[in-house]
Amino acid sequence: MQLDKRREHYGTKKRDPQKIEFAKQLIQLYKPKTTDDVANALKDLLGPIMEDMLEEEMNEHLGYDRYSHEEKENSNRRNGVHKKSLKSSYGEFDINVPRDRDATFEPEIVPKGKKDISQIEQKIINMYAKGTSTRDISDTINDMYGVTMSHDTISNITDKIMDRVIEWQNRDLNPCYPFVFVDCMYLKVKDGIKTSKRALYTILGYDLSGKKDILGVWIGEESESAHYWLNIFQEIKERGVEDIFIISMDGLTGLEDGVKNVYPQTLVQRCLVHLIRNSLKFVPSKDFKEYTKDLKTIYNAVSLQASVAQFDKFKEKWSRYNGAISVWERNWIHVEQLFQFSKYIRKVIYTTNAIESIHSSFRKVTKNKGAFPNDQAVIKLIYLRIQDIKNKWNNRPIANWEKILNEFMMVEDFKRRIEIYL
Repeated sequence: MQLDKRREHYGTKKRDPQKIEFAKQLIQLYKPKTTDDVANALKDLLGPIMEDMLEEEMNEHLGYDRYSHEEKENSNRRNGVHKKSLKSSYGEFDINVPRDRDATFEPEIVPKGKKDISQIEQKIINMYAKGTSTRDISDTINDMYGVTMSHDTISNITDKIMDRVIEWQNRDLNPCYPFVFVDCMYLKVKDGIKTSKRALYTILGYDLSGKKDILGVWIGEESESAHYWLNIFQEIKERGVEDIFIISMDGLTGLEDGVKNVYPQTLVQRCLVHLIRNSLKFVPSKDFKEYTKDLKTIYNAVSLQASVAQFDKFKEKWSRYNGAISVWERNWIHVEQLFQFSKYIRKVIYTTNAIESIHSSFRKVTKNKGAFPNDQAVIKLIYLRIQDIKNKWNNRPIANWEKILNEFMMVEDFKRRIEIYL
């Protein structure tokens, strides 16, 4: 049945007064005081709703209503009903499924052979994953199915995913990730009556097949210590990660010391795009275009020697902006070490754009949330968003992966580390 027809039949403005009365009777009968009481009432309400929806589907299948007095062009007829047990999030219940003489009726709302109708619950979770408020979810479910759900009931449904979140956050990981990216974004979270700014840290990895995986997300303070990062990477190691070749990040406090304590061979690369932004703070806007154009000649040079020569010219030309020059002098090691690799690897590690695009996707579902009630609410929503992101990935390796892997195999140290896992 088409969605607009369902909405027309079950919309709040045209709901059957008998159903409304039935719902009132349920409330009087159960006198719900807890979420379980509400769930029991909803379970009893679902049966009649499902039966009405099935009857509407049969009407569409046969081309006439049950009580129609018009001449019937279709020779097929109703042929009674059969009982079917269904399982929902609120428990099991029986319904009467209509049959036709030709046995050609194929229900959509409850397909043959299917007993679990918790898709309503899944729709709630999917809407929540897209950042829809519980109030809007309640209205939509009412619109689509004629089921009235309280905000508490919807919150309880979404809370059920926390077991999946914990399982995901503790799942086994691949033993080797040639590339890992770390970045953070900030959210408002309530702490009692006080609202504080919290950092959401995300770690993205590319495995030896060149495929992406979000290794995990963590919530912490705006600025964390090396000990904090030590614990995170120790956790990642306990989940099976034995080696990381290169980690790209935006100068997060304590991260380099933390990762080096667990993975001493890992090369830590600062994101050059963030360095550009930092240095632009010392440059008037009228010079932005020319300044950034000159910077490209440094990190896009054909060799380290050519890069050093370009940097000398750059310092001489822009010497009037000492603050901007100082940013690059302090971080020159992160430009210099890029030239250990070809343009294919440099293109992967010189920026954290890969993980920033993930955070951009997170912001689409968090921007209208205001302050989250707690850290758990943040993780719950972000986990659901991650599943949505992963479904959109094509499960293919990143561009030029074969060339990147071959280049690693030409360096004795990387070759030795890769061969352990191939």
